[in-house]
Amino acid sequence: MTTWNPWHGCIKISPGCNHCYVYRRDAEFGKDASKVKKTAKFDLPVQKNRRGTYKLAPEAEPVFTCMTSDFFISEADEWRKEAWAMIRERLDLQFVIVTKRIRRFRVSLPDDWGEGYPNVTVMCTAENQSRADERIPILLSLPIRHKMIIHEPMLEAIRIEPYLADGQIERVICGGESGDDARVCNFAWILDTMNQCVKYDVPFFFKQTGSRFQKGERVYHIARKDQITQAKRAGVNYRCKSGEVPEAGRRENGDSY
Repeated sequence: MTTWNPWHGCIKISPGCNHCYVYRRDAEFGKDASKVKKTAKFDLPVQKNRRGTYKLAPEAEPVFTCMTSDFFISEADEWRKEAWAMIRERLDLQFVIVTKRIRRFRVSLPDDWGEGYPNVTVMCTAENQSRADERIPILLSLPIRHKMIIHEPMLEAIRIEPYLADGQIERVICGGESGDDARVCNFAWILDTMNQCVKYDVPFFFKQTGSRFQKGERVYHIARKDQITQAKRAGVNYRCKSGEVPEAGRRENGDSY
């Protein structure tokens, strides 16, 4: 698994952004995370070594793209054209794009996109019901070959059954919020989403508990280093009846994403 951040910095647009980890980390170094800038790793997918081969070998996939910004942010519209070209060049790599701006998907879209590049997965963030109802229908309407939903930070119980029914969604991921000011993630919400996925045979992955994790009437404070481990120990991940995991998630024993 590899992270490629062609640009850094983002603008908060919804409740899920309130305690953004990028803002938190940048603040530690006196940086303004709202300033969107190209990074030194902009051309990482096509960088080559002295032998003339790509530095990123196929074993590096999946490549999680723009994790310290949003791939579809307006400030990056011109840069995105170059980024798409690099993704098109590296059809041997699977790129995963997580976004809160799915409504801007068509801006700067390549002319040869067609029904979607086969090596691109778009993961739409929906932290609460209103964002799910706003964003997921747009995701389902777009020409994207691989579509996923992520509830992170998950802020309430979210009903997504209508969006799972037609079989377009390849995986659903849930996760709590990290950081000292994290909002509570309730295990009941996680189980409810898992049950919706089981009903429609959609793979489900519980990524992390978050810092404040409620189970029953008790709220647990979980250290950052234990949040992923505790989520895995919950034993609620679902692979679907065939046992297969979407290609973009086949890392770390199939449980990375």
